[in-house]
Amino acid sequence: MTHTYMAPHTPRLEWAKSAPAVYKAMFQLDRAAREGLDPTLLELVKIRASQLNHCAYCLDMHTKDALAAGETVQRIVQLSAWEESRHFYTREEVAAIELTEAVTVLTDGFVPDEVFERAAKVFDETELTRLIAAITVINAWNRFAVTTRMVPGAYTPGQFTH
Repeated sequence: MTHTYMAPHTPRLEWAKSAPAVYKAMFQLDRAAREGLDPTLLELVKIRASQLNHCAYCLDMHTKDALAAGETVQRIVQLSAWEESRHFYTREEVAAIELTEAVTVLTDGFVPDEVFERAAKVFDETELTRLIAAITVINAWNRFAVTTRMVPGAYTPGQFTH
């Protein structure tokens, strides 16, 4: 049986070309947020936020980057149900994933004190500030990618490493 795949959608706007200063500023915030944080933890955060935001482009990118960095397929697959599969993750990763959900889904009203306190127990103030920045910037990337309809699939790991 042969399969005929659907055609990819057309991007609405090439925002990085239309406003390069905005793209560069986003990239600088992304770089500053990553300093001193575990790269595996950051990929998990980026994947989880992208799942919540339904950002196919960022899911494509960050799952590929995570796999290239040695992350397991099992941990990536289980991330969408992490609350039932906490045993796949470290205490720090669970705190970061939980904080990612709270910051990403602000429509629930706020980041609960308990969630923030659990993260503050496993990250020092500098790490926590950078983690919040990393969560914020992946949410911004997601919003650009979803709004401009960036097309997933062609990304290669490390493609945007500057």
